[in-house]
Amino acid sequence: ASMGRTLVELFYDVISPYSWLGFEVLCRYQHIWNINLRLRPAFLGGIMQQTGNKPPAMLPKRGEYMLKDVKRMANYYEVPLHMSGEAFQRIMGTSSLAAMRFITAIDMTNPQYLEPLSRQFWMRFWSQHEDISQPESILAVAQQAGLSAELSQKALEMISTPTVKDRLKETTAEAIKYGAFGMPAVVAHYNGEPHLFFGSDRLELLGSVIGEYFIPS
Repeated sequence: ASMGRTLVELFYDVISPYSWLGFEVLCRYQHIWNINLRLRPAFLGGIMQQTGNKPPAMLPKRGEYMLKDVKRMANYYEVPLHMSGEAFQRIMGTSSLAAMRFITAIDMTNPQYLEPLSRQFWMRFWSQHEDISQPESILAVAQQAGLSAELSQKALEMISTPTVKDRLKETTAEAIKYGAFGMPAVVAHYNGEPHLFFGSDRLELLGSVIGEYFIPS
């Protein structure tokens, strides 16, 4: 880490709409705050399973509120996230495992593509309402993010290797170790200890803990 910069880790999964909101805000703030933002692709399914958490939409009232909440936040932060009534069925019916392994493979080999690639996965799933689980969908996302066909193909082959599978498992386990039970999980390393913030609506508190000011939108 650069001198005096606070390391802020963002554990995220592209299936999570709140992760996209947190991602965009932190990507903007890395240029304003004295932080080093480290993007940590992890697997939400693994976190839910290991912590016994349940998707918010399993409680209908919470699901209703979430639709409105995400819409308000997306408008506020100007993120093109469009949640429809069947968003929960789409989340439940889609596995993000292959996508998160693909993102992990790129993180390990060509990290300069990590931010645009992650963004394109959210764009495809949450703006265009298209699939992100099949190999051809993953390759289409990679192309949108500016990866060459050769690089994308190589990363796609890597998703079935123990190296990539283990890295994703380790990152997910690390998030849980910090206390994560869902996504996004933001961990600020400040004054020699990790501070966990859950969700994308705690960023002004993150700022206050690390001595930075949060200027909304």
